[in-house]
Amino acid sequence: MFDALSMQRAAHYLHLRRVPLVPRVLKRAILHLYGSVLDPETVFGEGTVLGYGGLNVVVHPETRLGKRVLISQGVTIGGRAGKPGLPVIDDDVKIGAGAKILGPVHIGRGALIGANAVVVHDVRPYAVAVGIPAREVRNQGGASEAADDPEVASVTNEFPH
Repeated sequence: MFDALSMQRAAHYLHLRRVPLVPRVLKRAILHLYGSVLDPETVFGEGTVLGYGGLNVVVHPETRLGKRVLISQGVTIGGRAGKPGLPVIDDDVKIGAGAKILGPVHIGRGALIGANAVVVHDVRPYAVAVGIPAREVRNQGGASEAADDPEVASVTNEFPH
């Protein structure tokens, strides 16, 4: 299947071999076909998947992405005004549709980022983060930190463990 990520990987391959124009043409094609900004310089980890072919995904070229990361449609991963640094996303992270991960944050291995969450603080490994701004609603042991809040509890029950 030829989607935004496979086009980006082809552009990345050519960029590493210092092919002058084709990587930029592929970047522009990705923008027009999928509404996504995926620079040829960006390194996506092995097994990373962009949901729905990568529709409306924006990833800063210097963001560090681990292996087997699931990035749903409409996700933005990049910098934050006034905060130097970019996100670091570990292996096996799942990012829900429309989520924004901004600034010098670290998303731990196996974390789940809820749909439309705005992450501006670090997320521990295997935690579930939801809301604006995102906060962890489950810790590593799986116990809910917001057990008294039925709205948060219903959201966290939708994520697989």
